[in-house]
Amino acid sequence: MEAAVNQDPELAIGTAKELVETCCKSILNECKVPFSKTDDLPKMVKSTVQQLELTPADIPDQAKASKTIKRLLSNLASITQGVAELRNHYGTGHGKLGVNKGLQARHAKLAVGAASTLAVFLAETHKVRKSNGS
Repeated sequence: MEAAVNQDPELAIGTAKELVETCCKSILNECKVPFSKTDDLPKMVKSTVQQLELTPADIPDQAKASKTIKRLLSNLASITQGVAELRNHYGTGHGKLGVNKGLQARHAKLAVGAASTLAVFLAETHKVRKSNGS
């Protein structure tokens, strides 16, 4: 993904979306949570977040910085939607004609960074939950 950012931003964006999707499918599959092949990325992330008990409602009000944590968790949906929309407009996977004007490496970096951060957070949370027996 990172190598494609400068050479092929469309590929980087498409791969960023696929990274999050693969992460979610892996977690849901391991947790034996059913999902459909037709589920879009936001739905897949929502199911994963619920399975990992990362929804804002899962954070107790008395937890330190609970408002901040809840806001960050709510923003997961925005990140997911943004990466999916960028992929739909610019990324690989829809048989585009030619190079998209206006798309630059910095846009791909944004999508790759956001998707990578989200995927790592979800995977690490899943790992912690598994090791704690949750």
